[in-house]
Formats: sequence, C-alpha cells, structure tokens
Amino acid sequence: MENTQISARQIEVARVAMTRYIKRGGKVWIRIFPSIPYTKKPAETRMGKGKGNPEKWIAAVKPGTVMFEIAGVDASLAERAMKLAGSKLPVKTKFVARHHAG
Repeated sequence: MENTQISARQIEVARVAMTRYIKRGGKVWIRIFPSIPYTKKPAETRMGKGKGNPEKWIAAVKPGTVMFEIAGVDASLAERAMKLAGSKLPVKTKFVARHHAG
C-alpha cells in the first residue's frame, strides 16, 4: 500500500514466518524479486575512485503490488500467516483473497 524498497533479507524473514505459521502445509509463492543492487562506499573513504561494492539487494514495491501468494490452506489460516508476514515488513500491507466462481 506504499512506495518503498524491500531488501532480500526482509523478504526471506516474511517467507520463513509464513511457512512456519502454516506448518509447511500449503505452498507459498514470492511474487517480488530483489533485482536492484544497493551499493555503499566504506566509511572514511575519500571522494572519487568509483562506486562502492553492493551491500544488499532490494526490490522496489509500488502500491497494489502482490508480494506473496499462499495456496493449499484454509483462508483464515492464510490470512493470519499473511498478517504475521506483513508485520515483518517495513510497509503497510493488506490481505487480498481470490474468490473462484463455482
């Protein structure tokens, strides 16, 4: 629900929280990928001499982006697992359910 950057570690922490909560009963898909390198120069380094080394990888997240999907578990269990994963992320999240006709 916000514009932000999520690191690969934050994505992994959310995934682990979900899979532990559903006790590895269903299937979890990660729909975002950290493809942007975040570089940083060492402290007390003089200017020049190029760009710093990649410190971490991040994924840019925009409002409306689906970050995770769960299948194979009850809807209430999936919602609680997603709420737990959302608390691990530095962004406001919302649970959206897909309803199948028939």
